[in-house]
Amino acid sequence: MSGPDSGTALAAALLAEHGRAVEAELGRLLAPLDAGERDPAIRRLVAAMRHATLGGGKRLRPFLVRAAAALGRAEPAAVLRVGAAIELVHCYSLVHDDLPAMDDADTRRGRPSCHVAFDEATAILAGDALQALAFDVLARPDWPADAALRSELVAGLARAAGVLGMCGGQALDLAGERAALDEAGITRLQALKTGALIAFACDAGALLAGLDAERRGLVGAYARGLGLAFQIKDDLLDATGSTAELGKPAGADAAHGKATFVRLLGEEGARARLEAVRAEASRALDKLGPDALLLRATLDLVVERRH
Repeated sequence: MSGPDSGTALAAALLAEHGRAVEAELGRLLAPLDAGERDPAIRRLVAAMRHATLGGGKRLRPFLVRAAAALGRAEPAAVLRVGAAIELVHCYSLVHDDLPAMDDADTRRGRPSCHVAFDEATAILAGDALQALAFDVLARPDWPADAALRSELVAGLARAAGVLGMCGGQALDLAGERAALDEAGITRLQALKTGALIAFACDAGALLAGLDAERRGLVGAYARGLGLAFQIKDDLLDATGSTAELGKPAGADAAHGKATFVRLLGEEGARARLEAVRAEASRALDKLGPDALLLRATLDLVVERRH
C-alpha cells in the first residue's frame, strides 16, 4: 500500500503505539506520588491527577516530539520523557478548561470531568500539581539529556504554557465570548491557546534530534500550520460532531458564544481555510525532504480526523 492514505494509516498506528508507551511513562511518573502516603486528602488529590491523565486522550503532543525527532538522531527515552512532560501540561489545561468558571464541561474523554468526578477545589489543585510535576520530571537528571538541554526545554515549555502561550490564549478565548474577534484575532487566540504547546512539542523533537537552525525553523513553520489546522478542525468537529463521537459536549463553542473559525467563516469557509493552512504547512515539509514523512502523515491525520 502506498500514497497519502497509507501514510495516514501508518501515522495512526504509530500514534496508538506511542500513546501506549506515553501512558506507561505517565503511570510510572505518577505512581510514587502517594506511595506510603496515609493522609486521605493527599491520596484523593493524586487520584484526581490520575483521573485527569491516564486512560484516555490521543497523546498527539508527545507523538509530535517523536515525529520531529525522527528528522535526526534522538534517544527514545528522551523523546518519551519530554512527551510525557508536555502531556502533563496539556492534561492540567484540560482540567482547568472544564471548570465552571471556564468552559463548564461535564465530560472529558468520554467520562466525567475532573471537577465532576471529584470536586472543583480538588480539580484546581490536581491541575496545579500536574503542571508542577511536568517541570519536575523535565528538570530531573534521570533521563538522557545534559543540563543545558534540560534547561532549554524547561524554559520552552514554560513559555508555551504561560501568558504568551496557552494561558494567554485562554484569556483571549474568554474575552472572545464578550467581544467579536476578526480572523486575525481568532488566529492569534488559537496560536496561543492551542498552537503554542503543539509548536513546542515539534521544536522539542527538533532539539532532541540535534537539528541545525535552518531545519529547526522549517519545523517551526510546519508546527504553526499544524496547530492552526488542529484548531480549525476542532471548531468543525464541535459544530458537526456528536458528544458520543467527541467524548466531550458537542456544540459547546456555539453555546458559550466562543470565537471560532466556523462562527466567523461558516462551515464551508472554515473547510477552505483548513485546506489552505494544510497546504502552507506542507510547503515547509517539502524543504525538509523525505525524512519528514511522519510529520506529513501526522498533518494529514489531524486534518482528516473524526474526533
